[in-house]
Amino acid sequence: MAWMLCCRGLYNLVTFPAVRFHCSIKSSKINVNRVELHYQHTGKGNHAVLLLPGALGSGETDFRPQLESLNKERFTIVAFDPRGYGRSIPPTRDFPLDFFHRDAQDAVDLMQALQFKTFSFLGWSDGGITALIAAAKHPSVINKLVIWGSNAFVTEEDVKIYNGIRDVSLWSERMRKPLEEMYGAEYFVKTWEAWVDGICQFAKKPEGSICRELLPQITCPTLIVHGAKDPMVPNFHPEYLHKHIKGSRLHLMPEGKHNLHLRFAGEFNSLVEEFL
Repeated sequence: MAWMLCCRGLYNLVTFPAVRFHCSIKSSKINVNRVELHYQHTGKGNHAVLLLPGALGSGETDFRPQLESLNKERFTIVAFDPRGYGRSIPPTRDFPLDFFHRDAQDAVDLMQALQFKTFSFLGWSDGGITALIAAAKHPSVINKLVIWGSNAFVTEEDVKIYNGIRDVSLWSERMRKPLEEMYGAEYFVKTWEAWVDGICQFAKKPEGSICRELLPQITCPTLIVHGAKDPMVPNFHPEYLHKHIKGSRLHLMPEGKHNLHLRFAGEFNSLVEEFL
């Protein structure tokens, strides 16, 4: 099952060594919706961009190549830890049915608290779902949208994939250790199991919807990137997004997997800079 552990923002945690940031990348906290949200920020460009991580992910673990290498003259780059993840603890992470909507509101409110009037979102995996919801519900503030490894609904096929990686005791020590070091073993196990339950609950909704009814409301230019070898997100998901987000662009990376922005960081960053 180790091949599946690239899911939802975990791949970077289990693949890369401890993050060492260039001194120009700063860390801060700010109170948003009664939560102290942690974020990194760098760059001095006029175009503000927020990076949204995957499940149990954080800005510093999920987006090192983007924080370090995206054009800092053109962009001001912010990467945040959603509530209950990374260094945005407390609170303890939970997964009510509206947790993606809650994260979307936090993300928009964070950027506005930082005094950005408009901004673009780059969302990976769960972060991409959050970005879709934010773009649909706050069209006046979202300039552009880039998403990858994301889905607007959950099928029984998806549920089988998620349940296949539920039991972390079956993971290798190499896979478990970085997450246990970040969160502590107990918090990691409970939060991961809660995430699996949280994402699977959408399969019980009509058409398995997470946010499929919101896709026609997205009006900003949208780039959907998909790794053709992504073991976590079947090809029908990006195809559905492309079909239902008006004017969107779908870019396939033939050798890309779920962590394509890490494994092919140069290609990905160039693609994003050109689109933005």
